[in-house]
Amino acid sequence: MIIDAWGQHPTLRHSQSPLFDSLRRWTKTPAPSEALPVAATIAAMDQGGVDTMLISAWQAPHRDLIANDEVAGFVAQAPERLIGVGSVDISKPMEAVREIRRCITELGFKAIRVLPWLCERAPTDRLFYPVYAACAELGVPFCTQIGHTGPLMPSEVGRPIYLDQVALDFPELTIVAGHIGYPWTDEAIAVATKHSRVFIDTSAYTVSRYPPQLVEYMRAHGRSKVLFGTNYPMITPGKALEGLETLSLDDETQALFLGGNAARVFGL
Repeated sequence: MIIDAWGQHPTLRHSQSPLFDSLRRWTKTPAPSEALPVAATIAAMDQGGVDTMLISAWQAPHRDLIANDEVAGFVAQAPERLIGVGSVDISKPMEAVREIRRCITELGFKAIRVLPWLCERAPTDRLFYPVYAACAELGVPFCTQIGHTGPLMPSEVGRPIYLDQVALDFPELTIVAGHIGYPWTDEAIAVATKHSRVFIDTSAYTVSRYPPQLVEYMRAHGRSKVLFGTNYPMITPGKALEGLETLSLDDETQALFLGGNAARVFGL
C-alpha cells in the first residue's frame, strides 16, 4: 500500500494565488483557469500507484485558500481514496481550538496542518500552542512544513530545530514535518531521532532530489521515521516515485516508507 502523507486537492483560489507565482515559474505552468476535478486527482494517484492521499485545508491569518468544509466535500467524492487534514487560523486561538475539534469529531479528519511560513510565525510562537494542545488532547498528529519555502516568503520559520522545543513542551504530541527540511536536513534528522513522536515526510521532493543523509537515515535507524509525500498537485505521485529503486531500500524498509509509517502515525 502506498499512502501520500502530504497532498492537497486545490480550490481555484489556491491554484491562482500569487503566493505560488515562483512555483509556476519553476514548473513552467500557468495558473489554471478552471477548478481541478476530484477525478483528476484520483487519476493521478492511480497513475502513480498511490492508494490513499491525505489532502489538507490551507488556512492562516488573512488567508483562506482551502477551507475545511471544502476538503470534507472533496473527501466525500472519493472517501476510499482521500483522507482529510484540517487547518486553522492561529490568530484566533479559541476559534481555532473549536475548529480543530470539529474537524476531528465531526468531519472525520485525521490530522491538522498549519504552515509557519504562511502564518509568518515560527512554530514556537505562542499562537501555535493552543493548536498543539488541542491536537495532543484529541490524539491526532500536527503536520507542518520545514525547510526552504518555494513561495517568496521567509524560510527561517521553517528551521527544523524549532520543533525540538515544541516536542519538549508537548511530549504527547505527534509531529509530522513535511518537505524534508532542506537546507537544514541534518537538523530535521536530529530532531526526529531525539523525539519518538517527530517524523519527516518527503513531500515537495522527487526521489532523485532526496538529500544523501536522509536516504542513509531511512536505511538505518530512521526506517520507521520517514513518510512518503508528494505535495500534489505540484508534484504528481508518478513523478515523485520515479527512481525509487535507486534508494536501495530493503523490502521491509520500503514498505514502511511508502505506507506503513503513515498508516501507523495517522491511525489509518
